[in-house]
Amino acid sequence: MASVILASASPRRSELLEQIGVRFSVQPAHIDETPRTAEMPGDYVERLAREKALAVAISFPGKLVLGSDTSVVLNAAILGKPSNEREAKAMLAKLSGTTHQVMTAIALAQGGHCETCLVTTQVTFRCLSDDEIAAYVATGEPMDKAGSYGIQGLGGIFVKELKGSYSAVVGLPLQETAALLASAGCPVWKHWPSSRESQS
Repeated sequence: MASVILASASPRRSELLEQIGVRFSVQPAHIDETPRTAEMPGDYVERLAREKALAVAISFPGKLVLGSDTSVVLNAAILGKPSNEREAKAMLAKLSGTTHQVMTAIALAQGGHCETCLVTTQVTFRCLSDDEIAAYVATGEPMDKAGSYGIQGLGGIFVKELKGSYSAVVGLPLQETAALLASAGCPVWKHWPSSRESQS
């Protein structure tokens, strides 16, 4: 497989890439993540994924660079990472008993060329009590996560229903990521280890 670079410091994205057998290195991208005026949430996450991938690809010619971005969207408004515990509690209270969208975009860049894909998953929360919101925020888990929760962690108990890609909610849609790599000539399955012992 051609050398792949993950343009993200997210440990969750690294774990997901490892899960599907991709060998990669990590080179976080540093870009301005401020939404543009009147920018739609889907356009925003796709733009950030593309900008992350291209920002790193320019320094590593010939290598495949994977960029990704995830946003939690409620009633067309983006819920980013909370800046403090009060904001985290307010976000979780808004999500309580509602259905929101988790939009994750991925981008695969090589040189100046970049292919992107946007995956939207519908997530429904059950109603949350003030006490459990407070207990969850006190764990610190929500503080570095879009929408103030991690579905792969303690926050998973809040999810009543999910329609779409679970891995995209975690941070990287595996099926779409594998498809992008395959279209670039790097099908991940060709590099899976075999349990069969070699015959002499």
